[in-house]
Amino acid sequence: MNDDGVVLKLWIKPATGAAMTAVDTVSLVADQGIVGNADQGGKRQVTILAAERWADTEAELGHPVEPAIRRANLFINGIELADSTGRVLRVGGTRIEICGQTHPCHIMEAAVDGLRGALEPDWRGGTYGVVLDDAQISVGDAVSWE
Repeated sequence: MNDDGVVLKLWIKPATGAAMTAVDTVSLVADQGIVGNADQGGKRQVTILAAERWADTEAELGHPVEPAIRRANLFINGIELADSTGRVLRVGGTRIEICGQTHPCHIMEAAVDGLRGALEPDWRGGTYGVVLDDAQISVGDAVSWE
């Protein structure tokens, strides 16, 4: 896999436990996160899911699953997220420092039987990180490692 990716989908979590809202563009604030998203500050300001690993998850489950169920903010393709802690991902006009792997929780199993286990291998559950630059990003924006 090369270092050229693209944003496929964007979601905002308006409140803890609330359904994810699909959007075309989000505003990000350095050291805070996505404007309007429930998760602000800390190290989990943005969560990112790779389409290729999601496809692996669907193959293991044996059926398609809407990626919004994973509750990530960015759905990207063309970028391998595994073992990326400490790396910086450029998404459109912002940079996101990856702080770690997003481990699936009981909510995943409640959403789809077997999903939690299917997300465990190969960082299929995605990553989380902190926003380094104020910017807006949109579906279709380029994604690459710095």
